Amino acid sequence: MTEIILDHVSKDFEIDRRSVRAIDDVSLTFPSGSFSALIGPSGCGKSTLLRLVADILGPTSGAITIGGKPPGEARLRHDIGFVFQDASLLPWRTVLDNVSLPLEIAGGPIGDGPRPENLIRLVGLSGFENAKPAQLSGGMQQRVSIARALTLRPKVLLLDEPFGALDEITRQRMNLELLRIWQETGTTAILVTHTIGEAVFMADQVHVLAAHPGRLVTTIEVDLPRPRHLAMLQTAEFNRLENAVRAALFGDELADDGAAARPERAHG
Repeated sequence: MTEIILDHVSKDFEIDRRSVRAIDDVSLTFPSGSFSALIGPSGCGKSTLLRLVADILGPTSGAITIGGKPPGEARLRHDIGFVFQDASLLPWRTVLDNVSLPLEIAGGPIGDGPRPENLIRLVGLSGFENAKPAQLSGGMQQRVSIARALTLRPKVLLLDEPFGALDEITRQRMNLELLRIWQETGTTAILVTHTIGEAVFMADQVHVLAAHPGRLVTTIEVDLPRPRHLAMLQTAEFNRLENAVRAALFGDELADDGAAARPERAHG
């Protein structure tokens, strides 16, 4: 089981000799094998939360467990894969060599982990094994990054705005590909996004965060059937869920905007 639990987690940073709270008393549960999304304004701590789960950062207070163990143990077991917004590929290495890099660092395969060639096939890049990053589109580079993150067969996949720099058409295609890969690998996935529609389309739960300091506003359960398909974007249920996330993000601002848009009625 790879259930992820955050129990009253807070994170402070020291900036200009003063303590600044980035995450404030966040408690969350990410069920084993689920796909969850974190959404909120810039500065609400979405990426910080991912880094806490990944054991890149440590919490100031509270506790985090992955499968009942501290994140540090999961990291040492290579149970965590991380995909950043920038693909961060080594430009002098081929696709195959970039995907194989975690194996070189780990000193070889972990258990019966997948072969890099099979992961390249999984992300739809067969035939590009010997290409260099400069020869690939942005979407293809992100596919390589996802394959690299899966090389050590992680049980947790953390995705920090992986498609933020892509155009809308490529982004939607990549969303479908990511869901296919997630379903085939059975990982527990957490996606950070700024896009409401993407959060609803991808996730089982959308966790809405507010900033200054980062705190949990609400969790919205997404009961759309799987597998997801683009036709769902046109349904009333999808629009309802989008509106629920939007209301959680903007709150009274939506009511204020509506009032401002209504003309005053004439009197007399």
